[in-house]
Amino acid sequence: MDNSDIFAKCRQTVEACRAEAAKRVVGQTEIIDGILMAMIAGGHVLLEGVPGLAKTLAVKTFADMSALDFKRIQFTPDLLPADVSGTLVYEQAKGTFAVRRGPVFANLVLADEINRAPAKVQSALLEAMAEKQVTIGEKTYPLPKPFFVLATQNPIEQEGTYSLPEAELDRFLLKLLVKYPTPQEEAEIIRRSNSAGEINSLPVNQVFNPALLEELKAALPKVECDEKIVQYIVSILNVTRQNANTAAENGKGKGRNDILRYITFGASPRAGIALQKCAKVNAMFDGRSYVLPDDVKKLAPAVLRHRLVLSYEAAADGLNADDIIAKILSLLPVP
Repeated sequence: MDNSDIFAKCRQTVEACRAEAAKRVVGQTEIIDGILMAMIAGGHVLLEGVPGLAKTLAVKTFADMSALDFKRIQFTPDLLPADVSGTLVYEQAKGTFAVRRGPVFANLVLADEINRAPAKVQSALLEAMAEKQVTIGEKTYPLPKPFFVLATQNPIEQEGTYSLPEAELDRFLLKLLVKYPTPQEEAEIIRRSNSAGEINSLPVNQVFNPALLEELKAALPKVECDEKIVQYIVSILNVTRQNANTAAENGKGKGRNDILRYITFGASPRAGIALQKCAKVNAMFDGRSYVLPDDVKKLAPAVLRHRLVLSYEAAADGLNADDIIAKILSLLPVP
């Protein structure tokens, strides 16, 4: 299969995913595209939104549209790390310890309301997300391939919740914000729930499988990313860092200093890798074999919003990470 065929196949897969997901999920096209993008790029997704916006439904729908093994973990304050990764169980009859694998041993893991569990439980996912393996006792066990974590969290309830550590946030390829539906979409949701009963029981067709996923992932290196765009990505990252020594190239002067006072810690090199990968996947979604600056600008908020640690000054001025990213993109010249 030549390059044009695989890019056309990718575009067809995206359109088929949107069509099948629309049978259950009204609107939320950006969420559907983002999940598929992360799967092709080989990363994990953090979904943030208030209750009732179909975050869990979107993940379950993706599991039904694929041939991936699916497990769900409901994170609660009394959850233990062993409940996620697994543990050693003593078998009295044999006088030995046996491994009981946790729900993380699946292709697609839904970490529902991940911020309701304390840090020691959240950290049980660190090794799995970064290295695709789990250590139980003295042995290390590889996780199934492919392996994806799709986590959800509620941004408004602070009672009984725990902030995710920065080290874990950095392991999420994308943070997607699930927004309220439009009035037209909400009317359609109400009509469907009235006529169809349980929306999550509506049948969807299988759109892709692990083999197709690997085929699309293998095509990612074939997407060309010009050196000027690589430097553009580096410039975006450097603007977020207090100790960057490339101020002359990245908006030297008042504009850059205004941004830096809102940022305590900037984006890591992992962010640059993620931004290039996502830009390439977005090009594939459009059937292109090359990355445009618009691909980078489009994906920058989803890739960077959870990787920036903002200062108290940003909160005082009512600015969030997306506002800072928009300022950075407006400051830098587009190649």
